[in-house]
Amino acid sequence: MKRTGPTREKAKIVIALLEKASRKSKSAIWLDLAQRLAKPRRQRAMINLWKLDRLSVVFPRKSLVVPGKVLGNGAVSGKLSVVAFEFSAEAKRKINEAGGKALGFEEALKQKLEPKSMVIVK
Repeated sequence: MKRTGPTREKAKIVIALLEKASRKSKSAIWLDLAQRLAKPRRQRAMINLWKLDRLSVVFPRKSLVVPGKVLGNGAVSGKLSVVAFEFSAEAKRKINEAGGKALGFEEALKQKLEPKSMVIVK
């Protein structure tokens, strides 16, 4: 069976933007994220807030990047900066209420986040 790649328009657009950013900035992190998003949706990361909250203690001043969806299970104890492909409504609400930032990949590319300040969460 031939691999077709993602069928959702949003995924295709985001993958193209990430590949373009990788070529432009010569940074491998954007290409890595594009390749992870090109996988089938069932193989993408699904991370709960409680795990991101724990990781924010280990990486205090870094943006946590999720190549998939952030789910709203758990609580947020401090300001989180999270970049992800998708957010559940509950997760986005909890991050914003705690004073953090919940950005999609398109917004992160527009704000020109530095790859040095990002950690990919699997």
